[in-house]
Order: sequence, then structure tokens, then C-alpha cells
Amino acid sequence: MDSKFYADLSQDLSLMLDDADDYNVIIRTGEGQNIKEFHAHSSILRARSPYFKSAFSTKWVTKKNNMIEFKKPNIRPTVFEIILRYIYTGEANLSKQSGADVLGVLIASDELLLEKLFKHVQDNLINEQTNWVKQNFVLVLHTIFKLSSCKKLQDHCVESICADPQPFVTSKDFPSLDKDILYELLKRDDLQIEEAVAWDYLIKWGIEQTPGLGSKNNDRTKWDNNNYEALKGTLSRFIPLIRFVEISSADFFDKVRPYRAVIPHHIYEEVAKFYYKNTLPKTTTLPPRVGKIQIESMLIKPRLANIIAVGSKEKMDITNRSIKNISFDILYRSSQDGINFNIFRNKCNNQGPCLVLVKSQQSTIIYGGYNPIGFTHSGGQWRNTTESFIFSFENNEDIQNMKISRVNGHHANYAIYEQYNSYGFSFGNTFFMSSDQRIYFSNTGYYDSNFSNVSNPYFNSNFYPEEIEAFKITIS
Repeated sequence: MDSKFYADLSQDLSLMLDDADDYNVIIRTGEGQNIKEFHAHSSILRARSPYFKSAFSTKWVTKKNNMIEFKKPNIRPTVFEIILRYIYTGEANLSKQSGADVLGVLIASDELLLEKLFKHVQDNLINEQTNWVKQNFVLVLHTIFKLSSCKKLQDHCVESICADPQPFVTSKDFPSLDKDILYELLKRDDLQIEEAVAWDYLIKWGIEQTPGLGSKNNDRTKWDNNNYEALKGTLSRFIPLIRFVEISSADFFDKVRPYRAVIPHHIYEEVAKFYYKNTLPKTTTLPPRVGKIQIESMLIKPRLANIIAVGSKEKMDITNRSIKNISFDILYRSSQDGINFNIFRNKCNNQGPCLVLVKSQQSTIIYGGYNPIGFTHSGGQWRNTTESFIFSFENNEDIQNMKISRVNGHHANYAIYEQYNSYGFSFGNTFFMSSDQRIYFSNTGYYDSNFSNVSNPYFNSNFYPEEIEAFKITIS
């Protein structure tokens, strides 16, 4: 029977490290007043670290009296001590280490190609150093976004910030945040921040980042045209990421209007027209920021679900722009339940507002409809709503070209047709699932003139669906 005595091996190698009287490597770490010399064995370093194996076979190192001398000024002694003990023993006790040292171990293990240690340290920062990471988000972000292999920690930090951005944007380090990281955060739809607050802190960040401004010149009443032009240059990438239509008219007047000079003219004019005439901008069409959306769909991804959900509120209540929670609960899926109008009705009737998604067998286009009043058991009845709409996307990656046709205001009484004994769903007999297992498009005139774009290429035609999904949708 094979026996393995890893614990004894680890202990013996630990003694070898602590009493390295036969060492042949001297490694000097740190810089300035914080320098420490470590003694090690080249054979162990080579065996455990691809970095050292490569380094010892090149001219990176110097030899003096057959002793290899190696300098690592970028690694603090406290960090290298953890690294070296891991190399010798396979152990890494991080429980009593400061967050700064654990982050240092992450950087060093990446550089020294210690893959298993790197993964362990990344998990430690996520699970054991949560508070320290939150208190030092800017430092951590600046560090990990330089490490391509650190995606797990990157995602953790970004998602944590999106869920609760207030402590982050109000921290003293926020004005020094790298511009590329700020861009990635602002473009996210799940950044849970009021748009007026996002604007405030973008301006503060821009002032600190702009030469000639900053803490010594942050009073805009004393700025000249050159100052405004400089700030405009700093913010040019970020202005299109602000959802201006989510800012109240009072905040627009008090907070945005004073910085009109830094906003591109066409964007400002579109936003001003929105506040004066309730006309949605054509250029800045980003949806409102919402919470992270989970949807178990075979047809669309969460970002498309976000756009659809926003479409269900857009322009219906122009004063209520705050959508923070969206949930999609699957009611029906044809690949599991069968393409059957009776099954659709049994699963979807009396469930409240519903989202229907359909994909044909011959196309990548996703078709759908939003029913804000839900399906019922009513037979042969037309039902009134001004908020239903039908839509299409070119494919499940299409977040720019949602084609939408809303119910015609003059025909709101015909928005939804209830015929449970022959139709699965029917949006005004314009877009419907029939008992013959086909999906039909028919220009009844009950939905607006964009219907032809939505129904392309099945205008006044039909198809066999590859998949049909229906979700109960809740927006708050």
C-alpha cells in the first residue's frame, strides 16, 4: 500500500528554509529603508517557480563566488517571506496578514508564475479581506486591472461597487481613479447610482484630472474659456455615458446647466428638448441604470432583458424614472412544455404582466411582446391598455437596434385579444400564437406604423417557432 507523508515533507523543507546553511541564492527584496536579504536553494526555486527557472538560466542574475545574487526591489520583505515559505512548504497562512500584504502576495505570485497561490490569494481577498478591499477600492482596482489573470477579483470588485457605489464615489481616493476603470463603471447599466449623483462625481473627478484645475482652481465662477475647454477634453469620453433623461428637471437646471460648456452641443440640445418637450434624445439612448438582472432565458441575455423592461416603462410615466428592481420568472418554455396554445394558457393566465419571446427556425431574430395587464381566461374579448408593445432584435447580442411598435393610442381597446380556446397569446391579432403551432404577424392597424420593421421579414406572414418563452415580469 502506498503511503504519502506530505506533512513531514513540508515540515522538513520548512526547517531547511529556516536554517539554510547550504544555500546558494541570495535574494534582496524591498527598497529604501525596507530591505531584507533571504537565503534560498536554487534547485527548489527552479522546481517550484517557472519564473525562477527561467531567471536562473539567463543573465538576469549575477554570480559571485558561486553564489547567485538576485534583486527584487518591487516585492516587500513581508510579502516575499510569505512567497518563499509557500515555495518551500506549499503553505500560505494569510489569516493574520494585512490586506496590503495579501494584495502584495497577489502581485508577486502573478509575477513569479505561482498559479495555485495566485488563485488562493484572489479567493482570500474576495472572502476574507472584503472590508479592506472596500476601503481601498481605488488601490485594488488600479492593481488588479493590470493583471489579465485576475478577472475573478475584477468582477467581484466591480459588482460590489455597482451594488453600493456611494462609499466608493465619496472616498478621498475616487478623484485619482484611472480613467479607463471609471469608463468601464459608468457604462454599466447595473451601477446603482442616481444619475444626478453620477454627474456630480464625474464633474469632481474631471476637475481633479484636468491640468490647471484641481483643488487650487475648482471654483467654476473664476474659470475662463480655456478652463472649460480643458475640462471638456477630460470628460469627452464620459458625457455620452450619462443618462441625462434620468436626471430631474430641477437637478438638470442646478447641476448640469452650469456645465453646459463641457457638453457637446448636439447632446445638450437633445437633452434640453427632452426637458422642454418630453422628446426622447436620439443620440443618448442608453437605458436607465437598474439592478443586476437575472433571467433564465434560452433566447436573450440579461442586457436585452434590461432594454425590454425599460421599454415597458419608457414614456408611460415620464416623472417616474427610477427603476431599481426587475425580475423575470419563467412561466412557459416550448422546448420543455411543448408548442401548445392550451399549455401556454394554463401556465400564463392570471400571472400579471408578461413578456413573450419567440424565435423562428429560419432566423436569428428575436421577436416579442409585453403584456402589462396579463393574460386571462376571457373568451373572445378585446382588452384595453396603452402600455403594451411588440418588438424585435436582430439577434441575442443586439443591444442597439431594438425595433418597437407600441399600441396605437386610438386603438388601445384592441391592444390584447383574449381567445384562450384558439390562441396562446395575441397582441391585438397583430402578433399571435395560433392553435396550428404557428406564429402570425398581421397588420391590423392596432399597433403603430413601426409594425412593419418589427415584423420583418414576416410582415403579414407566419412561421414555425424554434422556441417560445413567457415570463412573469415585475418592475419596481
